[in-house]
Amino acid sequence: MEPTKPISHIVAGLIISGFLIIFSLIIYFTGLQNSWVNWLQYAIIIGGLVLFVNLYGKANNNRMSFGNLFSYGFKTNAFITLLVIAFFVIFFLSFPEVKEKGFEAARQKMEEQGNLTRDQIDQSMAIFRKGFWLITIGGIIFIYAIVGAVGSLLGAMITKKNPTTPFSFDQQNKQ
Repeated sequence: MEPTKPISHIVAGLIISGFLIIFSLIIYFTGLQNSWVNWLQYAIIIGGLVLFVNLYGKANNNRMSFGNLFSYGFKTNAFITLLVIAFFVIFFLSFPEVKEKGFEAARQKMEEQGNLTRDQIDQSMAIFRKGFWLITIGGIIFIYAIVGAVGSLLGAMITKKNPTTPFSFDQQNKQ
């Protein structure tokens, strides 16, 4: 049986990002942005990372340590994060009405809570509009770092490990 070549973290990131982008477009075009379905994107990330970390371990004959497996998963997640940020920048520039709908939804939520005056709501919305890109990109980085760490940890924990040590390597060479 010929050993399989490990899938690079870039290819794994492209595949998972592709699923996330398609999922985001489905969510947008079906109008489910504010529903529980939106939370499934995190399941896609975690499930994808667990799958690819496991495949990476198997492709390396399970000789990878926990740290190596976690590192692979986190590098994959970093690439996913970059691709998703690029997608959302292009998406919001292509569909500015989505951004405006988000502003209106935020304003409506603040008005429904009733604990802010009209001026406070206007000030909050002005700050939100000014910092939209910083908040959006920073939020993606923060949330994806947490979700990616969870997925990488789960993948590294679940994957079978038989790491080699320098001493076992010497014994194998003598035989």
